[in-house]
Amino acid sequence: MTSAQITGGFWRDWLDTNARHAIYHQWEQLEASGCIDNFRILAEAKDVWREGWFFADSDAYKWLDAAARVYAEQPDPALAALMDDFIALLKKAQDSDGYLFTYNQIHFPGTRWVNLQIEHELYCHGHLIEAGVSHYEATAKSELMQVVRLAADRLVSDFSGKSAIYTPGHEEIEIALLRLHRITGHRPYFDLAQQFIQQRGRSVCLALSTLKQYISVAKRDKFVQKRKQQYLDTHPGQVSSKLPPGNFSKNPANANLRWFLNVLSGKYAQQHTVVRKQKVPIGHSVRFAYLETAVAMLAQVTGDIRSIKNLECTWDHMVRRRMYVTGGIGALPSLEGFGRDYELDPEYAYAETCAALGSIFWNWEMVLLTDKAKYSDLLEWQLYNAALVGFGMDGRAYLYNNPLACRGGITRRPWYAVPCCPSNLSRTWAILGNYVVSRKDQELWVHQYISSISRLDTASNQVGLTVEMQSRLPWEGSVSLKLTPSDSASYKLHLRHPSWSARTLVSINGELHQEINSPVINSDMASGYDPYQSSWITIERSWSAGDLVELVFELPIQLRRAHPKVKGHKDKVALTRGPLVYCLESIDNPGLNLFNLHLDPSTIQAVFDETLLNGIWVLHARTIDGQSLIFIPYHLWANRAESQMTVWVNL
Repeated sequence: MTSAQITGGFWRDWLDTNARHAIYHQWEQLEASGCIDNFRILAEAKDVWREGWFFADSDAYKWLDAAARVYAEQPDPALAALMDDFIALLKKAQDSDGYLFTYNQIHFPGTRWVNLQIEHELYCHGHLIEAGVSHYEATAKSELMQVVRLAADRLVSDFSGKSAIYTPGHEEIEIALLRLHRITGHRPYFDLAQQFIQQRGRSVCLALSTLKQYISVAKRDKFVQKRKQQYLDTHPGQVSSKLPPGNFSKNPANANLRWFLNVLSGKYAQQHTVVRKQKVPIGHSVRFAYLETAVAMLAQVTGDIRSIKNLECTWDHMVRRRMYVTGGIGALPSLEGFGRDYELDPEYAYAETCAALGSIFWNWEMVLLTDKAKYSDLLEWQLYNAALVGFGMDGRAYLYNNPLACRGGITRRPWYAVPCCPSNLSRTWAILGNYVVSRKDQELWVHQYISSISRLDTASNQVGLTVEMQSRLPWEGSVSLKLTPSDSASYKLHLRHPSWSARTLVSINGELHQEINSPVINSDMASGYDPYQSSWITIERSWSAGDLVELVFELPIQLRRAHPKVKGHKDKVALTRGPLVYCLESIDNPGLNLFNLHLDPSTIQAVFDETLLNGIWVLHARTIDGQSLIFIPYHLWANRAESQMTVWVNL
């Protein structure tokens, strides 16, 4: 399943936590919240009440997807048994014609494909399909693929040739169908994904249709709640599960009005115009990222130049005007999505973990599509900052929204009312090896510097190649790559020069090959982070077994400034070192007002602290009046207790 096996270093520790703790914790939470029982009601006629949102099935499917990917990376009989039991449940719960959506099957038998903009039937089927693809890739077993193919064929039968009314509100099914097409070659799956994308934004009277759907959703929910009370009255021994609350989020005064206008205009779900004309990141940020990922996947097959140009234009707009310095996207909690250009208030920042992951998926498809280093650079930046922050050090506590300033009220939680992020993180970490290298004919791209072994199989008329990488990132800048071709051969080796490295040394077999001096400068990016400063270092030569390429990246401490159009950031800086964004957390700086101190930049230095958070590199500094400051990596904040935090500090 993975093109590289992660062998050690920084990311190996996170992957081990994911496989040993997180994946089992998530299953326990799904059981405790009643999510798995929803399938038992259908499969085994279990006499309990269906719990959770109408789209709760997706959380179970996402776990199954993550479990399959974890199993491929670290096989475990206990995990295999959990998957097998759940797959058996799914086979029994699925209707004979392929339909599987417990909300309708239990509460509204015979009712299908209603309120597609809100109730997310297609979104749930998408995550079911992705789980099936991952499970097949991990195990080569066909049981879940039988469920998935039956469900996908149901979609093809019910939706092929349908109008724009029959497009999903929450994109995801498009990615799933394209992944399914990649491994089956069955053209109808590709065609339906393409149809969903091309029909988007073509619905007539969208506002009226959306209003009707919200009214229908409310009526259906009222009916369900009435039945629930009747059920509980006749089953006095049963207690309904209560979903945990979400985290606090601070909203601007006009948040509700902006949500209402976004929904009615179609912008919230990227339904405001056809995809070919969508060149500005808008609406719900997770939905946006999933749509762009699917469009990029589609373009890899069709080679549609106009689609590729649109994707690049949209990505450019996001990076330049609508992205935080952490790589997080989504400025408005009410929308869980984008605000206006340069609207990047650090306290309002929603920057949902799933949105960062969606952007990572998109970046990967874009680098495969264009071979441009900027996409791999942003992928790295978001991995270390916008995504990793969502995953607690013990694998059992998570952040859903990720502001860049917190005055209190935000903590890591073991689970959420909408628990979409935990398993999304787990499935991404488990295939981290997919993002390390790529190969095209006699060219090899090294995208991420992660300790790993990549075995690139021998293809027709090509030489097989093994790449062993040792990396000390993100704490130190040394990386080595040992190349072992199956026979001496000429390769173009493309090494990503990160945007954050001011000076890079490249050696081959102990001799200096190249020195790159490219001081990191503040550009016109809204956030102060600029992936356009990344590039490829290309080495073309005949490689022999055991050839060693060594890189030394300088990890300068950068004082990044926001664009002048970003309100409230005048005379403020964000500190970064290498690929890591740093922050002040109150637990390390007791007695200080984090939001009203002034940093003396001449005092900043990087120091390894073996006593803090299992040993990390911190930044020590002082205020202009001599008070000591400790900055920690942003991804580690909120791991000890509820606290205050800020990324941006007064200079």
